[in-house]
Amino acid sequence: MTEPLLTVKGLKVHFPIRGGLLGKPVGWVKAVDGVDLEIGRGESVALVGESGCGKSTLGAAILGMQKPTAGSIRFAGKDIVHGDAGGRKSLSRDMQIVFQDPVSALNPKLTIGESIAEPLAIHGVGNARERRERVAELLNLVGLHPQHAKRMPNAFSGGQRQRIVIARALTLNPELMILDEPVSALDVSIRSQILNLLLDLQQRMGLSYLFISHDLSVVRHFADRVAVMYLGHLVETGRTDDVFAKPEHPYTEALLSAVPLPDPVAQRSRRRIVLKGDLPSPANPPQGCKFVTRCPLAEPVCHETHPPLVPVGDAWRAACHVRAPAAQQTVSS
Repeated sequence: MTEPLLTVKGLKVHFPIRGGLLGKPVGWVKAVDGVDLEIGRGESVALVGESGCGKSTLGAAILGMQKPTAGSIRFAGKDIVHGDAGGRKSLSRDMQIVFQDPVSALNPKLTIGESIAEPLAIHGVGNARERRERVAELLNLVGLHPQHAKRMPNAFSGGQRQRIVIARALTLNPELMILDEPVSALDVSIRSQILNLLLDLQQRMGLSYLFISHDLSVVRHFADRVAVMYLGHLVETGRTDDVFAKPEHPYTEALLSAVPLPDPVAQRSRRRIVLKGDLPSPANPPQGCKFVTRCPLAEPVCHETHPPLVPVGDAWRAACHVRAPAAQQTVSS
C-alpha cells in the first residue's frame, strides 16, 4: 500500500492551567488527547465537530503552530515534531493553511500582489520579475485578473479575498493544505464557488486537504473521508458516504440529524436528536467515555472506561461501548 502523506499517531496537545504566586500548573486543558489520523496523497479528509472540540488545535499542531505534548506527526515519511527550525521552515513549503476569515488573513498595508509574493521572498525563490510572473499565474489560477495585483485588499469582496488567500497558500506548490472553516465567513451564494475552486485545484495539482468544518452539508459533497471529533478525541472515522448513510457513533448520529434535507417531506418526517447539556470543559472531562454526559445510549460501562476507536467496517472505525462492543472484544483478545 502507498504510504500516507500525513500520519498522526497518539497526538496530544495539553495546555497548563497555572495558579498560585509562582504560576505552577494546577491542571491541564486537554484540547487534543490521543488522536490518530491519516491523509493520503490527493485525498480530502474532513475534521468535524462542535466548536471547542479541538479541531483547529489539531490543525495548528500539524502545521507546527502549536507544539504537541505527546505523539508523533509524520509527513511524507519524515518525523516533523522533533526536527530543527530549518527543517520546519522547509516543511512550510509543503504545508499551507487557508483561514476562516479572509479579511484578517491579509495585511491591509500590502497590495495583494505583495501578499501573494511574500512567501517567495521569505524562501528566496526567484527574482522580482519571476515573482511578478508567479503572482499573475496564481491570480489567473484562482479566477482573478493579473492586473488586480496592484490593488489593496479592501478593494475586493469577501469571496475575492478568499481566492487571494488561496492563491497565496499555493505560491510554493504545497502538497497538503489545511482548510480551517474556509467558507463559513462567506455568503451562501459564494460558498459553492470557493468549494468548486478548491476541488478544481485539487484535481489539477494533486493536493491533499484537511478540511476543518462544522458544516456537515458541505462536508458531504467535499470530502472523501470524515473524522468526527469530540472533546479532543476522534469518535468515528470512515468514508464520507458510509458515515453519512449509517453513523455508528451516537454523537455522529446527532450531528447528522441536524443537517437539513433538500426534500421537505423527508425533512418533516425525520427524527431530530437533540443533545442535552453543553460540551464539557476539556479541563475537566468526564470519566470513561467523554460523550457519556450527553449520550442517550449510555450504559454503566460508559462511565468507567473510554472506548477505543475500533473497526466497524472497511476503513471505518468508531469508539462506542454500545454500538461496537463486538469489535472492541476482538481488538482486546
